[in-house]
Amino acid sequence: MHGLLLAAGAGRRYGGPKALVDGWLGHALDVLAEGGCVGRTVVLGAEADRVRALVPPGAEVVVADDWAEGMGASLRAGLGHLGVADAVLVHLVDLPDVDAPVVRRVLEAGTGSSALARATYAGRPGHPVLLGRDHWAGVIASAQGDRGARDYLASHDVTLVECGDLATGGDVDR
Repeated sequence: MHGLLLAAGAGRRYGGPKALVDGWLGHALDVLAEGGCVGRTVVLGAEADRVRALVPPGAEVVVADDWAEGMGASLRAGLGHLGVADAVLVHLVDLPDVDAPVVRRVLEAGTGSSALARATYAGRPGHPVLLGRDHWAGVIASAQGDRGARDYLASHDVTLVECGDLATGGDVDR
């Protein structure tokens, strides 16, 4: 299983790139590894050179040149870069209360190229999201602006994995 961390945004509402917040990038990459992702790729954009210096050894880096378009650009860049993985678990850098048990629970929902699952928190859809390779082309085609895979997921049968007992899944915007 491969982990894909989206960390390209400028964090306009937050006041700067969230990937530069002390400890968040390393924490999110550790969560992926501890949760069961053998490979890890982080997608950078805003302040890519500064953020790259914070990426620990063992994680690949991809830069989304069109990162300013929104999360869709980051997701397209990350999925387009991945090699032979059957599935990828997509996580966001600005979810500091999401830990390894959430990742493990979502990964348990499916395996292989047809997997499609996402964490929910008190019934509210969130991240991480598990995307089997069979879905990558459709996700890439639909990933626009800040909607990421939202439209694709809304039109497909997704296994919802309740994780509200483990985390809030809330992103930090301010």
